[in-house]
Amino acid sequence: MPHKGLTTEEIARRGEEFYEREVREKVEADGANHGSFLALDVLSGDYELADRALVATSRLRQRCPDALPYLMRVGRSAAFRLGDLGACRPAS
Repeated sequence: MPHKGLTTEEIARRGEEFYEREVREKVEADGANHGSFLALDVLSGDYELADRALVATSRLRQRCPDALPYLMRVGRSAAFRLGDLGACRPAS
């Protein structure tokens, strides 16, 4: 489903490009963020890191209400594994 005129493929492409070009070096430098969720606004390049996907996305939307988030996990090939629903629960 397109959002703000972008297809899901375009959102993913922009998110990956922003990450490689502007974010990766900052968040992966010392390994401290490995496994953290990163919500990246594909329109501005702003991002938030958190231990939970919902927290990272919520923080990004608080700062940038019109954000178009691309969610990923630092140092991993996918944000979630099949059946990994526990990562979607809100922080307690």
